[in-house]
Amino acid sequence: MPEVKENQTAVQEAAAPAAPAGTPPKPPAKKPAGKAKQKLVKRLIALGIAAAIFGGGGFALYRFLTDTDEAVGEIFPATASMGTIQSKVSGRGTAKAKESAAITLTQSGTVQEVFVTGGQTVMAGDPLYTIYSQAAEDAVTDAQKKVEDLNKDLTDLLEQANNLTVQAPFAGKLQDVVEFQPDQDVSTGTKVATLVNDKKLKLSLYFSYAYEDDIYVGQEVDVSVPAVMRPFKGRVEKINKVSFISPEGAVHFEVVIVFDNPGTLTEKMDASAMLTDGDGGEMYPYKNGQTEFYETRTIETKAAGPVVGQGNLLNYANVEAGEVLLYLGSTTIDSDIRAKQEEINQAQTKLDEAVKALADFNAVAPIDGTVTSCSISEGQEVKSGDTVVMISNNVTMLVTITVDDRNISFIKPDSFVDLNWNGNIYQGKVTSIDMSKAESGQGMTNYPVTLTVENFDGSLMEGAYLQYSFVTSESENCVLVPTACVQYFPDKEGNRCAVVFVQRDEKPDDLPELEYPTFEPGQKRTFPSQEEGYYPVIVETGIADTQNVEIISGVNEGDTVFYNYTVTDYAGW
Repeated sequence: MPEVKENQTAVQEAAAPAAPAGTPPKPPAKKPAGKAKQKLVKRLIALGIAAAIFGGGGFALYRFLTDTDEAVGEIFPATASMGTIQSKVSGRGTAKAKESAAITLTQSGTVQEVFVTGGQTVMAGDPLYTIYSQAAEDAVTDAQKKVEDLNKDLTDLLEQANNLTVQAPFAGKLQDVVEFQPDQDVSTGTKVATLVNDKKLKLSLYFSYAYEDDIYVGQEVDVSVPAVMRPFKGRVEKINKVSFISPEGAVHFEVVIVFDNPGTLTEKMDASAMLTDGDGGEMYPYKNGQTEFYETRTIETKAAGPVVGQGNLLNYANVEAGEVLLYLGSTTIDSDIRAKQEEINQAQTKLDEAVKALADFNAVAPIDGTVTSCSISEGQEVKSGDTVVMISNNVTMLVTITVDDRNISFIKPDSFVDLNWNGNIYQGKVTSIDMSKAESGQGMTNYPVTLTVENFDGSLMEGAYLQYSFVTSESENCVLVPTACVQYFPDKEGNRCAVVFVQRDEKPDDLPELEYPTFEPGQKRTFPSQEEGYYPVIVETGIADTQNVEIISGVNEGDTVFYNYTVTDYAGW
């Protein structure tokens, strides 16, 4: 698991003439007068006595016995300044190529041409090599034939399933209807009924060839039916140039006339027609004819099975096109169709594999990237299972980091994370946060986060360990002091208070009452006394980093604050 720790960086504005917060201030120049001068005299006297009494080795013992808070050194001050501070989270992640492809052969063959070498950059679709493999070509041919045969079988089964339902092929009237009983076994080719299209009637008449040029298809015709004693409008649908010879020795051709049936006419009714030529002359047929139904069809079953239902299967019943007349059942057709479909799926999978295998013998780059390995050469014999080319797309890299539940809310899709590898700086774009793969342990939950990193120059390598950081909070134009300036003391009620010692010209009226620790002889004091001109101020702190802390209240910009005491170098005496 990548190590995750708090890591912060502060950005500050310079505050002249004092050094900015976060920069250790330079020790002030020692003053030769006042308390500093007195301390120096005391130390010289003590040093002289120790040297005279104890000699070289005894000096250390004397220093231990006489070293008190009088020898804490000069005050090391800092200046509160305005700046910007950020709180960041950091950790480590691993880089890998966004995608990679390995081309592995599934048949044996002979290498004919190789177009790439290791380290070469390729684009998707660029040719890699050609290998001849008769086995691969045969596998594709066989798989294609298998799929075609199975699809034909499925088509036949679906047709059988459709044929179990007997439907009217066109609108018309039923005649010669056969009676069926429930569960009656019916074989293929069994007659169900005769269907006639009586919505229209047709009439075949013979005209003299003398009218050959005056009669044409689509010509309007007056049809007369003596039985109903009324005319009907029709048209010429077809002209058959036959040779019908009358007893008088005249030659005639056939004209087929169609007209609508108002519902009162039927077949075999005597009828005649009259046509008009271009000059308005009337043209009559050699003799009358008889009406016929426009279409007549015998309906038969196309599949075998038991009768499970019937439609409007009655003599002289009017039916519409597609209307169901008879339902037949089958106990196996549904399972046969499902089984055949499964066979097709399996055969299609084998065909896809065979096509892919053949493509691998005339391979093109499946992705953009760099050829990381190419293990073939012209004339080489290769076998199934050989991985011959590997390509990695390292133009775009993926970096996987782990963020715990305290900080995961600061990561959003499309946000950016700073990355550092061996001093090289990268920007990682958040592309996924996999909440489903969270891992719990040691009182927290960690979530994997994937970053996309542009790597056009190829400087980021596969397997690199990168340091990451991202901002969790930020304060701008705030008062900053070095972190060491903030100390903690209890007040009279025992409440822990954050305290900064600020230099003042005189004692403030609102000086807080705090419980200060006592120091044993030889211990260094860690905060200044009022005699040194520094007074405690209770502060409210905000964001902190490894160098500075934000002061929300209590200290103002430009205040001189206590940082530390300078260290006395006894070895220099």
